[in-house]
Amino acid sequence: MSEKRRGRGNRQNYYENDARGRYYENAPGQGQYDEYGQGYYENGPAQNYYDNSQSQGYYNGQGQGYYEGGQGYYGDQDPQGYYGNGPQGYYQEPPRKKKKKKKKGKILFGISILVLLILFLGLFVMAQLNRMDRVNLGDILVNAGIGGSSGYRNIALFGVDSRSGELTSGTNSDTIIVCSINERTGDIKLASVYRDTYLDHTNGTYGKATECYAEGGAELSINMLNKNLDLDITDFVTVNFNAIVEAVDLLGGIEIDVTEEELEWLNGYAYDLINQSQVENYTTYEPLTSAGTQNLNGVQALAYCRIRYTTGWDFKRTERQREVLNKIFQKAQSQGVTALASLVNQMLPDIATSLSNTEILSLAAGIANYEIVDSIGFPYNQTTADIDAGDCVVPINLADNVSQLHADLFGTEGYTPSDTVQQISNQIISNTGIQ
Repeated sequence: MSEKRRGRGNRQNYYENDARGRYYENAPGQGQYDEYGQGYYENGPAQNYYDNSQSQGYYNGQGQGYYEGGQGYYGDQDPQGYYGNGPQGYYQEPPRKKKKKKKKGKILFGISILVLLILFLGLFVMAQLNRMDRVNLGDILVNAGIGGSSGYRNIALFGVDSRSGELTSGTNSDTIIVCSINERTGDIKLASVYRDTYLDHTNGTYGKATECYAEGGAELSINMLNKNLDLDITDFVTVNFNAIVEAVDLLGGIEIDVTEEELEWLNGYAYDLINQSQVENYTTYEPLTSAGTQNLNGVQALAYCRIRYTTGWDFKRTERQREVLNKIFQKAQSQGVTALASLVNQMLPDIATSLSNTEILSLAAGIANYEIVDSIGFPYNQTTADIDAGDCVVPINLADNVSQLHADLFGTEGYTPSDTVQQISNQIISNTGIQ
């Protein structure tokens, strides 16, 4: 039998009889040994859980661990944990303080990681947004005495008829939409201004609304909308053909109910867009063969937006444009932040805007709360006429049309147009003889 190692007093535990793993009791001073002669035993006043080579136990950085001489299982700093009753025994001291510290540490660590991720994402998004074409607008006209739009954010949306990527000027705006956002409810209303509407260009001439973008870019177009419609628009977003194509393709297509009348024109416009290299990433086209609900790809969706020679003519075309915009918006909402980030990243080179990065991020943050609730065409009452400015859509009493527009966009019933709008309305009657 191996030599027994005596402890202080008559402390007994599990004892070995040959230092190779068997246990027996009532031989003073022996601990629990494993097959290598290791175990729990006492060696003077600082007892611990020892190994076979260095006679040391499990210590932390402060020299604390499993002790026998009156202490038990220690924390990092405070003598808490398992205490002996006298030199032996395990009694648990309530660990509330220790656990609270650990939980607080984990929470703080988690918050730190979250903050870092947000900062990283913000920097990444900011860097990507800087790829857009930024336009600083000059003097924006707003008529004196207008009202009724408090609490609404009005932004002009332009889709330009660009064959070579122009975004800021030199090309007509096929699409002119007033996007009005109710900042309290998140409701969005879209009002298309027909491209050929006969209006004051704000520079002493009257002509088609679409021509303003070619003449003076977004700034002149915004001033035209504000002056003729009593609006207070100060920002815009312009996209070219490729932006629509890329958005629809990245979203996996959009479902549109195509009529028999529209089918031939849709395929014709799609062929034209590809053959004239007006869109990227398309070299061939597989035509639609039947009417009905179809999942349109990017070039088909753009072609659908351009159809104007069916029943309803240009009025129906603006309706199609708003339908496609609404479908893109709804599908983007449903695909979450990651898909939206990819979508925006791909479209950035095909977008020009006056909005700052902060404004864009603020609008994007609330996208889940937005809903397009109404879509209208302007002017409501109109007729077509071949006049000096060409084939135009002539408002029948512009002032009355503006009054109805404010009721629809802002809920301002009985709105009285400004003196400026009244004067323009009278001038249109004088120029065209239509009232």
